[in-house]
Amino acid sequence: MKRAAIIIFAALFAFVLIVAMLELSALPSPKVNLPAAVAANMAASGVEHPVTAVLLNFRGYDTLLEIAVLLLVLLVVLAVSPREGKAPAASHEPVLQVLARVAVPVMLLAAVYLLWAGAHRPGGAFQAGAVLGAAAVLLHLAGLLPGWNAPRLFMRAGLAGGFLVFLVVASALLANGALLHFPPEFAGALILLIEAGLTVSLGLILAGLFLFLA
Repeated sequence: MKRAAIIIFAALFAFVLIVAMLELSALPSPKVNLPAAVAANMAASGVEHPVTAVLLNFRGYDTLLEIAVLLLVLLVVLAVSPREGKAPAASHEPVLQVLARVAVPVMLLAAVYLLWAGAHRPGGAFQAGAVLGAAAVLLHLAGLLPGWNAPRLFMRAGLAGGFLVFLVVASALLANGALLHFPPEFAGALILLIEAGLTVSLGLILAGLFLFLA
């Protein structure tokens, strides 16, 4: 019953998205010069890179919902995936394991750099989280990390932590009159806090889409 309910909910959610997209496509194109509008408000964004400013400040609602969608996808995967079965054999090639042991620390450093660099150049939580997820998958394929069972308390906290941090910060900003209205003097620190939480959660979610099925 739980699996059927989640499948029905996912189908209804997809239907609502399709209807919304069709309605939006029928609307006239707004006559707004978006690059100029972003450039004019960069000083209040708290960051120096326009992509990060747009994703975490100017259209933070979209990013918050994107994280919610990724969590929903993982919940659907956990609901419909079999709980028992023979796991595929992992590679135990010594050369692959040595390469994985060398590559994964470099990938972790790259993820930290991408998180830090997102404030002033291309990078950020999504890119850093993707690198973390790829590192976990590489360890599994090399036979150094087993597949994941149903998530326990700490894993659940890690999976949902980034979304919860984002939601708590957004709710705390209601005192400013809007859900995601960052005060300019604190915008940079709040965005870094949100991105740090999202990096961990996105890495676990993306890795989990592979390792929970493994």
